[in-house]
Amino acid sequence: MSQKEEVIMFYGLLNLPWWGYLLVTLAMTHITISAVTIYLHRHQAHRALDLHPIPSHFFRFWLWLTTGMVTKAWAAIHRKHHARCETVEDPHSPQILGLSKVMWEGAELYRLEGHNQDTLDRFGKGTPDDWIEKNLYAAHSAKGIAIMLGLDIIFLGVPGVTVWAIQMAWIPFFAAGIINGVGHYWGYRNIECPDAATNIVPWGIIIGGEELHNNHHAHPTSAKFSSKWWELDIGWLYIKILSACGLAKVKRVAPHASSIPGKRQIDGDTLKAIIANRFHVMTQYSKKVILPVFSQEKDELPLLMSFKLSNLKNMLMRESSLLAEPIKLEMEKIVEKNHALKVVYQFRKRLQEIWEQTTASQKDLLEALHEWCVQAEATGIKKLQEFTQYLKGYSLSGTQQ
Repeated sequence: MSQKEEVIMFYGLLNLPWWGYLLVTLAMTHITISAVTIYLHRHQAHRALDLHPIPSHFFRFWLWLTTGMVTKAWAAIHRKHHARCETVEDPHSPQILGLSKVMWEGAELYRLEGHNQDTLDRFGKGTPDDWIEKNLYAAHSAKGIAIMLGLDIIFLGVPGVTVWAIQMAWIPFFAAGIINGVGHYWGYRNIECPDAATNIVPWGIIIGGEELHNNHHAHPTSAKFSSKWWELDIGWLYIKILSACGLAKVKRVAPHASSIPGKRQIDGDTLKAIIANRFHVMTQYSKKVILPVFSQEKDELPLLMSFKLSNLKNMLMRESSLLAEPIKLEMEKIVEKNHALKVVYQFRKRLQEIWEQTTASQKDLLEALHEWCVQAEATGIKKLQEFTQYLKGYSLSGTQQ
């Protein structure tokens, strides 16, 4: 065997320098995470955009080679996660199963749930059901991974085995582990939605924008995950490029509402804007009312031994459904002894109850919102009165894209 043949045998047809293998690994894993966030997540699971058959099938084929994931199973499991979030029926909640379990066994949790036929039947509707899906991608999901191993060895040689191993671990660790684990445990929250989803930084380029998990759970059907100017959603950048090339069409993004100065009449637009942005409204209520009133009244609070002021402030700002019942009862016991804090806390609960009236007509909801504003203004609490004026001016002003 010649020296050239030996080199090809060990280093593959490409015979790359060490940094070349690194770049190839990063490029291929980045395509994989892009396929997950654009195709599986935003297109298939949430229908936030339509994809042209060319990128759609490329993503299906690439995911078959690099992950072996079946579209129907992935979409069904993810939809169930949203429908049953942070409950015992959630397939991968670290709040229920523990962070370590989801971090290191996230892929196994997906495999187990993927064998639940009820999950597939109930949540898997509308996913690809064509000949190639039935007879190749779903029927022989492991063959794509084997083909990928062969291609890595042919083109990258012995180092290709390491590249392949990293490819196989990328989605189980970053998607199943980091996003589903850390993304429901640690991080910051822009919006107090009724689950524990958080935003994680600075992983944006590595996991395709999926790190903006709190934003996503607040508006699941939005094709765009970023909401702050400094948040990078690289998946959204790729969607915009595909759209410009006629290969994608965005169907929905998070509605953008603002308060119009001088608007003092609660109307249908007000109600629509509030309901569409209800989690944002509650977050703003905490910032504009709860927090200032707490700051004014904190010296008068009769704290129990187990509570610190910082703990109480955090609990008051937190979505109440996420609080453990003993903590919630203890917090309410403290709040009960301060008139101003008790009033603004009760008005927050009453505001939330308005849009939880799922069977109420628009007329009934408008009347309930109007009555809430009248009674809030009558409390004499300045921050609450200011918030009612802010709420009356609330209006949809298009969408962010």
